Amino acid sequence: MNRVEHVMGLPVSLRIDDAHVPEGAADAVFAWLREVDARFSPFKPASEVSRLGRGELSAADISADLAHVLELCEEYRRASGGAFDVRLPGRGLDPCAVVKGWSVQRAAELLRAAGVRRFCLNAGGDVVAAGGPWRVGIRHPEDAGRLCAVLELTDAAVATSGHYERGAHILDARTGRPATGLLSLTVVAPTLTEADATATAAFALGSEGIAWAAGRPHCEVFAVDATHRVLRTAGLIT
Repeated sequence: MNRVEHVMGLPVSLRIDDAHVPEGAADAVFAWLREVDARFSPFKPASEVSRLGRGELSAADISADLAHVLELCEEYRRASGGAFDVRLPGRGLDPCAVVKGWSVQRAAELLRAAGVRRFCLNAGGDVVAAGGPWRVGIRHPEDAGRLCAVLELTDAAVATSGHYERGAHILDARTGRPATGLLSLTVVAPTLTEADATATAAFALGSEGIAWAAGRPHCEVFAVDATHRVLRTAGLIT
């Protein structure tokens, strides 16, 4: 089964290779992602995130899901020494860097709970794979028609951060300026929650983010720095 929908501002594709696809499993995935978009998008004025950012909700008023997301955001802010921060002057509250990975990971858990064993869930290039091996390409940071590498994933997740899709949108919160030192950084981790947040925080750290991400538990890294050097950890499977 293959299904693609545009949600959370990006294409999300789901491929299930099981002989039998449980009824409603794919519907539940996309319904959950649409719910997340409505509740947590900082670009929707009525969302819970927007209302919290405007001060219309207090910390005591927010949902357990948003409280958990904000705890994750704070964890990565502290771990990165402040390079990663979802509260930036002039931008307001924007937890998207954590919300996407967390929500897609939750969608993958819905599939597993429904009994799906072999699937690939791809949200704009960030992937959760189960029952592999699956082969997942890393896009060249300067040429959309080329790949830097192809990874082999089995029950793992991969996320890439870079400036090539949305321009210089990742800021080093320590300076308030666009992050420098890297062209792209990819993280493979047990969950997309970890992979996505680690990749974004590491990219915000710049060249020092490679070693930082590699030192995170159970994370493997593939990076292209600003001088076009390719750096990778020994445990990465290609």
